[in-house]
Formats: sequence, structure tokens, C-alpha cells
Amino acid sequence: MTQLQNKLPSLQEAELARLCSRELSAVLETRAESQQVSLTDKRGQIHNVSIPVSALRMLVDVLTELGEGNAVRLVPVGAEMTTQEVADLLNISRPTLIRLLDNGELPYHRTGNRRKIRYVDALTYRNKLVNQRHDALDELGALDQELGLGYE
Repeated sequence: MTQLQNKLPSLQEAELARLCSRELSAVLETRAESQQVSLTDKRGQIHNVSIPVSALRMLVDVLTELGEGNAVRLVPVGAEMTTQEVADLLNISRPTLIRLLDNGELPYHRTGNRRKIRYVDALTYRNKLVNQRHDALDELGALDQELGLGYE
């Protein structure tokens, strides 16, 4: 996986990222396919570059996260992850993940003696877990109301 950054931004970096995110958002033409951007190199020469708007939107998202003090990792959707990386993503132990794989709850394939999970499959499973948790909380809230245990 490609790591864009693996440490938290400093306060100065976060502030600069917040400012850049706002500035870039203000000039982003969302209906265009690409947009011209001017960059100045270390010799002071200006270079005009055409960048896909989808990439600029992603850059705004990255800058927004950095501006909030978060570290950012760029992961291609088609990337394959190790069992430890997926366990970390799902916030579960690696042995628990292995049980999920063995039970067929999460698709994987083997590369040699290692299990590989596609990033998109890991995200799909994580979203499924989040939805199940929300449904359970809604059910508990309804039960509380039915029993008169909730707030009025």
C-alpha cells in the first residue's frame, strides 16, 4: 500500500493544510473534467499543469484531514492488504480476522502461504459492521422507549 504520510502533521502543517483546503475548495470547478493549476518551482519558474478535477477533490479531502490534525494514508481501491492491515482497519485482533476468513465472512485469496484481502472487500465488510451496529442501537433505543426507560 502507498503511504502518503505516516505521522501526524505539526500545528504549522495543519494550519497550512486548512488554509490550502479552503483556498482550493473556493476555486475548484466541479463541473469540469480537468482544471489548470500553476506551480512555481524553486527557481521561480511557473509551470501550468492540467489536473483531473477528481484528483483535486481528493487533494481537498487530504488537506482537510491534515488540517484537522489527522495522518493520511492513500490506498488504491484495488490494493491488497495483509491480514494485520485488515485487522487494524476493522479494529479487531488478527486471530479474530482469521476466523472471519476461515468462516467465509470476508473474501480473500492466497499468495504463497499468505492471505491477501482486497481493500474494497475490507471496506465493504467494515461498512456492513457499522450498519449492523447502527441497527442494533436503533433497536435498543426503540426498546428503551417502549419500556419507558428512555428520555422524554
